Amino acid sequence: MSTPAKSPTPKNIIVEEHIWITLKDGCRLAARLWLPEDALDNPVPAILEYIPYRKRDGTRGRDEPMHGYYAQNGYAAVRVDMRGSGESDGHMADEYLPLEQDDALEVIAWIAQQPWCDGAVGMQGKSWSGFNALQVAARRPPALKAIITTFSTDNRFTDDIHYMGGCLLNDNLWWGSIMLAFQARPLDPAIVGDSWRAAWLERIEKMPFFPALWLAHQRYDAYWQHGSVSTDYDAIVCPVLTIGGWADSYTNSVPRLLAGLNVPCRGIIGPWGHIYPHDGVPGPAIGYLQEAVRWWDHWLKGRDTGVMDDPQLRAYVEDPVAPEGTRTEMPGRWVGLAQWPSPELTPLVLHTGADGSLGENAGDKNAGKQGLLTIRSPESHGRAGGEWMGAGCPGEHPTDQRLDDGGALVFETAPLETEISTLGAPRLSLEIAADAPVAHVVARLSDVAPDGRVTRVSYQVFNLTHRDSHTNPAPLEPGQFYLVDFDLNACGHRFLPGHRIRLAVASTYWPMIWPTPTHVELSLRAEACSLTLPRLPDHPTTVTMLPPAHGPMTPMTRIEEGTIRRYSQQDHVTGEHTYVTDAVGGVFGEGVIRFDEIGTEIAHSLRRELTIRDDDPLSARYVLDQTFAMGRDGWRTRSEIRTAMHSDATHFHLSGDLAVFEDDECVAKREWRESIPRDLM
Repeated sequence: MSTPAKSPTPKNIIVEEHIWITLKDGCRLAARLWLPEDALDNPVPAILEYIPYRKRDGTRGRDEPMHGYYAQNGYAAVRVDMRGSGESDGHMADEYLPLEQDDALEVIAWIAQQPWCDGAVGMQGKSWSGFNALQVAARRPPALKAIITTFSTDNRFTDDIHYMGGCLLNDNLWWGSIMLAFQARPLDPAIVGDSWRAAWLERIEKMPFFPALWLAHQRYDAYWQHGSVSTDYDAIVCPVLTIGGWADSYTNSVPRLLAGLNVPCRGIIGPWGHIYPHDGVPGPAIGYLQEAVRWWDHWLKGRDTGVMDDPQLRAYVEDPVAPEGTRTEMPGRWVGLAQWPSPELTPLVLHTGADGSLGENAGDKNAGKQGLLTIRSPESHGRAGGEWMGAGCPGEHPTDQRLDDGGALVFETAPLETEISTLGAPRLSLEIAADAPVAHVVARLSDVAPDGRVTRVSYQVFNLTHRDSHTNPAPLEPGQFYLVDFDLNACGHRFLPGHRIRLAVASTYWPMIWPTPTHVELSLRAEACSLTLPRLPDHPTTVTMLPPAHGPMTPMTRIEEGTIRRYSQQDHVTGEHTYVTDAVGGVFGEGVIRFDEIGTEIAHSLRRELTIRDDDPLSARYVLDQTFAMGRDGWRTRSEIRTAMHSDATHFHLSGDLAVFEDDECVAKREWRESIPRDLM
């Protein structure tokens, strides 16, 4: 069971709205600082969070209650904007560059030398800052004593927003477009003075076309290997607390890090989307900040807080729920595994049959044509898949899988007589062939309720040209059968008596991944295929997590409520399927907000439309429109952005148009047009 950190009464704190950190090359990085009020007399350890999302008006809403809590508990909290972001000097050319890490090393050394710091530094972060906490730890700065990495990845190719299973994620364009909007935001004249406009226009002029940068690397090459700590776990020598969420897209790295690191490490996986766990949705949220202070007190202050007595992995095993797109709470229980990989888990092997069965009895692997099954999924298969990355928004979860199961091969157990709980990554073994040199296979693991509703538990998409290697893919020989093994996404789920376990296998997954060049048919030798679930014991060790806590909340006003609509439709004349997400006022439903202390208002609207016809993968189109407005009385800016993508048999074609406005005057424009060869995609 988690125990609260034994800290004195929460300290009074001071907050420095803005400080400069000057690097050796003269570049100034902008930072906010939270301190116990007596830190100059009694220096304390420091906690760094280092991201490009603007400490002044981007992440301000979540920074205050988190970093303020750290300061109340005896830490200096330093929130730094990277080079080329926020009010920091310079230019951001890409994500996770060596320069980003080099700057972080200087920042850590600078923090350790400040009069309010006792020389010990921890680094924490979620998403981008979770990534670079791992990457910087691998650089071994002397002052860095421990890290907490949340919703991050150890492999930038297999488990990031660009590619999955060797397939191109459509979120590559979404995220690249978001980055255009983020980087088009101006520097704040209240911080940098009259130079803000020239620096803003220069930043826009130098801005790269982010989605094309990433699409140019369609295999696990040196570009992706850089910053993937899985290439050398032993480079990390400081303790690591790693955290993930089942509704998030960065869960697989938690068990991999626990298995690969050779330092003191602990892991937590909850039901949440891409939100810090003390605000976690779907709930239950937990006392992340108390857990963090326990971690920091142990490794930065030398107190025995019992963190190393915790199970190596604490994970939330979810109970069945209705397959609804909006989920605010998940039923389930917290379990603890003393070590990972865990000897408590046993493999449950389920074999597929040509009759659609799924069970523990293996079929005749020599059944030949009798056991041969084929599927040519409609290109719109996947409409019930939900978002690749949950973020606590309405409508983002996978819906009833019956919508997609009609376009897949389906294998199913009889109603279960006893419950089966699984925790970890299911593994799928297939004997499979395709009628084209480039083909995808999509696997979904689902829970079938007694009333027939089907809830997705896990899934994976896999590019069969990557069957042997993500580094050196090879085309398929049409008609030739291959033995292919791959993991589904890690999950924690309890299948109840009376429910069925369902495996669905398909050849497409729109709108999550970009389709193959041709409309592919897959063939399976059913009796040679199997699904292995890591099964929990019937009575696993349960643990209790602390309730959420927060520091001082950020003064802010919601000026307008946000709206999010997600829907799909089919034109029965043209055969075109359209999938739309329309977020007005705030991309994640937050609405139009004003940060009251600085008077800055933020409004970000985004509409994306993806279309395809069921018989033609080359009909796929993706168009994304954004408006980002920010400012205050006397200072108003806006950016308008349209990005789009389509493909032919040999190339991807991307376009981008950006216009930025001061008040209502257009002050700069950018236009990008890129055609990138398909590399077995």
